[in-house]
Amino acid sequence: MQAPSYERGSPPPPEPLGRGRDSLFLDLDGTLVGIRARPEDVVAEAELLELLPRLSDWLEGRVAVVSGRSVADVDRILQGRVRCVAGVHGLEWRSEFGGPVVLAAERLDPVVAGELKAFAENRPGLLVEDKGLGVALHYRGAPEREGEAVAFAERLAAEHGLTAQHGAKVVEVRSPAADKGEAIARFLTAPPFAGTRPVFVGDDVTDEDGFRRAAELGGLGVLVGPVRPTAATCRLPDEGAVRVWLQRSLGSEA
Repeated sequence: MQAPSYERGSPPPPEPLGRGRDSLFLDLDGTLVGIRARPEDVVAEAELLELLPRLSDWLEGRVAVVSGRSVADVDRILQGRVRCVAGVHGLEWRSEFGGPVVLAAERLDPVVAGELKAFAENRPGLLVEDKGLGVALHYRGAPEREGEAVAFAERLAAEHGLTAQHGAKVVEVRSPAADKGEAIARFLTAPPFAGTRPVFVGDDVTDEDGFRRAAELGGLGVLVGPVRPTAATCRLPDEGAVRVWLQRSLGSEA
């Protein structure tokens, strides 16, 4: 695999993970796997599926995926390779594969999904993803509709006492009950994560809550992708660079 390159003025790449020191929290889309126009088209490469269990064993189970996707969707893409998962930006949480999925909020009124679907129906390129605890309106296929899509989602969220979560070419209407930072903090309250340094890796503005909370808890955030304003203190240029860094960490006793 080609060594990653870094822009001048960019935050530095992270040092290798410390085997006895760190807990690793990973976003999924844009961090471990590439982003696709349709969320259901995303798949994980065999190399990643082989790497994740090795990484978890090396860190004595201290690996968790913290994603905007549902826990079930994370399991589908990663084929059950990660046992600890927080889904829907922290609204779902599971500490053991096959164990119960804890919900931080009630499922949304179906009216919310219905209104978003009705809005998207006659606007080609818009895609609605219903996660139960949140409903995402994707406009990657129609970037010229960003303004009206965001305005509609924000208005709908306000009408129902919800929040509009902004991301890369997507806006999601969901409960304000939790975020990725709170999910990380919750994992750190119990074994095997308790007493370790959190390292959170993510690419999107939806990951900023995680970067901030990791820093508050004595850890660090790692931004994946182009340089932008961020609470992360380290950076990797793309998913390939994330994989290289993880592989190098496996060979380190730092």
